[in-house]
Amino acid sequence: MPQLAADVLSRLNVSAVIDIVIVSVSIYWMLLLIRGSTAMTVLRGVAVLLIGAFVASRVFELRVVNWILRNSVAGLLIGLIIIFQPEIRRALERLGRTGLRSVFGRTENRDVVDMVVRSALHLARRNIGALLVLERETGLQEVIDTGIPLDAQVSTELLSTIFVTSSPLHDGAVVIRGDRAVAAGCTLPLSEAPLPTEYGTRHRAALGIAERTDAVIVVVSEERGEVSIASNGRMAPALDEAQLHRQLHRLFGIEPPVRAPEDQPPPTATGGVERRAS
Repeated sequence: MPQLAADVLSRLNVSAVIDIVIVSVSIYWMLLLIRGSTAMTVLRGVAVLLIGAFVASRVFELRVVNWILRNSVAGLLIGLIIIFQPEIRRALERLGRTGLRSVFGRTENRDVVDMVVRSALHLARRNIGALLVLERETGLQEVIDTGIPLDAQVSTELLSTIFVTSSPLHDGAVVIRGDRAVAAGCTLPLSEAPLPTEYGTRHRAALGIAERTDAVIVVVSEERGEVSIASNGRMAPALDEAQLHRQLHRLFGIEPPVRAPEDQPPPTATGGVERRAS
């Protein structure tokens, strides 16, 4: 054992250290990316299967199983790429966004976030369902093309009017780019992740686009009058006004306004516990 350790240390140079660090950081980054998603469950299943097969082949000297394991590495890599295609795509998109400035990162767009919050709460009080998709770095032109072009200045009145059931544009999502509502009645891809029974198609659509892009989606439940946020493949349900403001400011990198102590809202019993697609 000391001889083996000395042999390993003798081969350890600057290139080897850099190689180890790059591989370790890449694996850690991928694990963070799929944490809390269905991909993590699939990865655990694959790991258990491979480790179990390897141990069994060694203990019981299963030659055929051992041969299959030795010669199936290439096939396993291709299979993993196919299985984890959405996660790999999301990782590459995040890598491409590195160093870029978010569309909503500017202070002047705080008004847009405030209008979205007011509209969502107004609709929730009236039990009117809504889907508000706020574009960030990843372009949503494919989603926009499925709806009706608007190119209108965002306002509380506009967003509240679109989702009234008598409106021909209420069935679908509104996509907001910067301070413009670019399209309404848009169709979103549905998530295949298992969700709580109280979530319907609207929440599944919000989570679906959040799994594929970096967009932030504000969902208003028609049945329960609750406001939720979907982002980065996760759902934060049942948010009150303060929590909604805080979440959106954090996601768009906007400094929240400083409130005087007397302006602070009273605590509520509503929880904003984040639920992850798993």
